[in-house]
Amino acid sequence: MGKNNTIQLVDPSVLLRPEAVYDGKLVSAFRNYDVDEEDPVKARVRRTYYDMHSNMTVDFVRAKMDKWLKFNHFKASVKEALVRLNALVDESDPDTALPNIVHAFQTAERIRADHPHDDWLHLTGLIHDLGKVMAFYGEPQWCVVGDTFAVGCRWGRSIVYGDDSFKANPDTYNPKYNSEYGMYRPGCGLENILMSWGHDEYLYRVLIHNNSTLPKKALYMIRYHSFYPWHAGGDYKHLLTEKDEEIRQAVLEFNKYDLYTKSAEIPDIDALWPYYESLIDKYVPGVLKW
Repeated sequence: MGKNNTIQLVDPSVLLRPEAVYDGKLVSAFRNYDVDEEDPVKARVRRTYYDMHSNMTVDFVRAKMDKWLKFNHFKASVKEALVRLNALVDESDPDTALPNIVHAFQTAERIRADHPHDDWLHLTGLIHDLGKVMAFYGEPQWCVVGDTFAVGCRWGRSIVYGDDSFKANPDTYNPKYNSEYGMYRPGCGLENILMSWGHDEYLYRVLIHNNSTLPKKALYMIRYHSFYPWHAGGDYKHLLTEKDEEIRQAVLEFNKYDLYTKSAEIPDIDALWPYYESLIDKYVPGVLKW
């Protein structure tokens, strides 16, 4: 990585998503999921979500949890895992074509500017997408990235691409899972909902397993930042408790930095590493089991 606000990005031919076109946007243009098969970026985003929604069943999620929550896939420090994200561009994201490590520093630095005394929140911004390293260990991106949603009950109304994208999912037709409550009881609470598998849940579990000292609020932000059908769409209210609204407000505060910091401006990552390494050593030190 270079100096003077530059970064030596990997060769686009080896990126996990190779599109290299990006232009700045107004806030109103973010998260535009309009269907346009003539636009290669929008077509790719749509394919990613349709693959996700076709395959993300209760059984599939439980199988991925069984696979990944043994934490026996690799060992790496937080910094080493972050560096891997220099070679990953999120296939589900219509808002940026920069590698995920750039987005990590963009998010962290905007939080740092607004909340200079909350170092735990700076680190949360830096690592929130770190679960995407699963993409380097055999998982397709549709199983790693994108908005998350509840499985085991009727699909949320505000899920990207709606009911049409779930037509090939067997749980759509399973009476155990396709009713309003499905396999849940009323007011069971957010933490008792089985989420679609992805980078949010995985990183949350990695941090717990490796005894991170990040506050609970940070862990909630990480675990639910992609759960847009809940925190932005208002779905699943019949399953929630009063405590869950507090979690939602924390996630909404975090997500304005996650979403609206995406731009073509690249932070001076080399100059920033010493500060963020000090936070890693404070909250998530050493070599982690992933």
